[in-house]
Order: sequence, then structure tokens, then C-alpha cells
Amino acid sequence: MKKMMWRIWGVLALSLGAWSAFAANPERDPARFIQVLGDSVMAQVVSDPRVMAGDSDAVRAIVDERVIPVLAFERMTASSVGPAWRTATPGQRERLQEEFKVLLVRTYAGALQQLKGKSLKVFPVRMGPQDTDVTVRSEIQGLDSEPLPLSYRLYRDGDGWMIYDINVVGIWLVETYRTQFAQQIQKSGIEGLIGALARLNGRS
Repeated sequence: MKKMMWRIWGVLALSLGAWSAFAANPERDPARFIQVLGDSVMAQVVSDPRVMAGDSDAVRAIVDERVIPVLAFERMTASSVGPAWRTATPGQRERLQEEFKVLLVRTYAGALQQLKGKSLKVFPVRMGPQDTDVTVRSEIQGLDSEPLPLSYRLYRDGDGWMIYDINVVGIWLVETYRTQFAQQIQKSGIEGLIGALARLNGRS
């Protein structure tokens, strides 16, 4: 499972980035949005020796600057927590999002190192002018490996798009976490989940 989550976050690393360019010129085509973002962040990753070496500060900088702005982070956290999110206090929700973010950063440190020599191929999306929720299919390609299929769920946010879930080889990220989190919540409640994530993140 740990190896699979590394691959999932590695895919996120490849598919997200360069938000500042889109803030001024939002991309209306979701497939093009993913393609340009992926190409941009890949160029940044392979050109930064600190990232390739797994430097946690360099990884955190990419996550904060590139990933979080294009990720529907609260929605992903809420969906991963499931029904218990509705009964969580504002403080608990804030702590859950923070631990979820730390979990992402920790995983990036390993995943980003695996992206050298890889590229992202995005397939066209059939959609109507009024569609606000789409799935974009793509695959990670590399000279030394078989293509890795992945899909993204996005919703329209103004003139641009936000990513709220990702599927790697048939496994949706949010669904995977929801199953894991539900077991912990059933065992020890929201506080137990927060504590478990903090221990996993080495913060308690």
C-alpha cells in the first residue's frame, strides 16, 4: 500500500504545477489544463537537484506553491473522512487538513524522485459547454516502464478547473483513504484519526 500511495502522489506531482501562469490565463479545456500543468512541473522537478534528492523543504515549497492552489484540498479531506466530517468541529477539521497535507508532503519526498525520464500524455475530453464536472484520462510514460494509466476528476471553478480526485490503475485516491480512515474513526473517533495521522507523520 505504501508503494501504491507513492505512485499516486507521484502522479499528482507530475500533473500539477505552474498555477501562477493559469491565474492570469485560466485554461478552459480540462485536458489542456492537465497537460500544461504536468509539463511545467516536470521541468521544475528534474531541474532541481534538491527535489530529486528528496529534500523535504524543497518538496514542501512545490506543494505549497504549485499543488495546493489547484487541488480542492478541503473537499478531498472531507470526502476522505466521510460522514464524520459533518460532526467534526472547526478545530478538528483544520487539524485533519494539516495532517493530510503533511502526509502528502512526506510522500512527495519519495515520489518526486521517481519522475525523472517520465512524461504525461493526456487524452481529449468529450464535454458540452455547460459541463462543470469532468473526468480526464491520461497516462505516465517512460522509456523503462509500461505506461501507468490514471484519471482525474475536476470541477469548473470560474474560468478554470480544480482537481478533487485522482485514479491510478483503477484506484481512486479519496476512496482508498476513506476506507482506511473509516476503520480508524470507528475504532477511536475523529480524535483517534487525527492522532493516528500525526503519529504516521512523525508529529507526536
